[in-house]
Amino acid sequence: MEWGYTLSGLLVGFIVGLTGVGGGSLMTPLLILGFGISPATAVGTDLLYAALTKAGGVWVHGHRGTVDWKLVGRLVKGSLPAALVTVVGLNTLGVESQNFSGLITSTLGVALILTALALLFRQQLTHLGRSRLGFLAAWRDRHIVAATIATGAILGVLVTITSVGAGALGMVALIILYPRSPAVTLVGSDIAHAVPLTLIAGVGYAYLGMVNFGLLGSLLLGSLPGIYLGSHIGGQIPERILRPALATILVVIGGRLLW
Repeated sequence: MEWGYTLSGLLVGFIVGLTGVGGGSLMTPLLILGFGISPATAVGTDLLYAALTKAGGVWVHGHRGTVDWKLVGRLVKGSLPAALVTVVGLNTLGVESQNFSGLITSTLGVALILTALALLFRQQLTHLGRSRLGFLAAWRDRHIVAATIATGAILGVLVTITSVGAGALGMVALIILYPRSPAVTLVGSDIAHAVPLTLIAGVGYAYLGMVNFGLLGSLLLGSLPGIYLGSHIGGQIPERILRPALATILVVIGGRLLW
C-alpha cells in the first residue's frame, strides 16, 4: 500500500507539473475515494504535503523577484486567523464525527467544481478583471486592501476544511483584484501565500492527531520527481487540451463527493 501511495504521489505530482493546478484538487479526493483514508486525515496530510512541495516554488519566485510581498502580507492577515479559527471550530465539532466527515466531503466537492469552472473560464475571468468599465474597477480601487484581506479569510477557511482553493481559485481572485500586476508575479504571490496557510492549517490538524506522517513521506517520495517530469513535458501539450480534460476530471470527482 505504501508503494501505492508513492505511485499516487508520482501521478499527482506529474499532473501538477503538467498543468500548474494545485495538488490538493487531486490528492485529497484520491486519498478519500481511492484509498479509503478518513476525510480529516486526508486533508491534514495533504495540507502539510502542499506546504512542503510549494516551498521550493517560493524560493524560486523569491529569487527571481516575482513575489509581491505586500500583497502576500494582505492575504496572510485574513487567511491565517481564519485558518486558526477554523481549526478550533473543527476541533469543537469533533474531527472523528460523522458531521465533520460530511462537511469535508461536501465542501470539497463544491471546491472541486468551482476549481473546474475557474479553469474553463479563466480567460473570461481575466478579461473581467482587467476591464476598466463599470462599478468593478471603481470599487476595486477604493477597497483593494480590505478586499484582499477578505479574500485571504475566505481562502483560509476553504483551504483548512478541504486543502483546496489556494491554487486555481486564489489565482482567479488575484487576477480580478490586481489586473495590472504581471501574471508571473500573481503566480509567485499566490504560491508564497499558500505555503504559510497550508503549513499553519496542517500543523493544526497534526495537533488534532489528523496527519499520517508515514503517508506524507510516501507521497513526497513520488510527487517530487513527478512534478519535475511534468514541468518538463507540460510545454509540449496544448493548454486547450489540458485544461478542459482536467476540468472534466474535477467535475466528475466533485460530483462523486457530493452525490
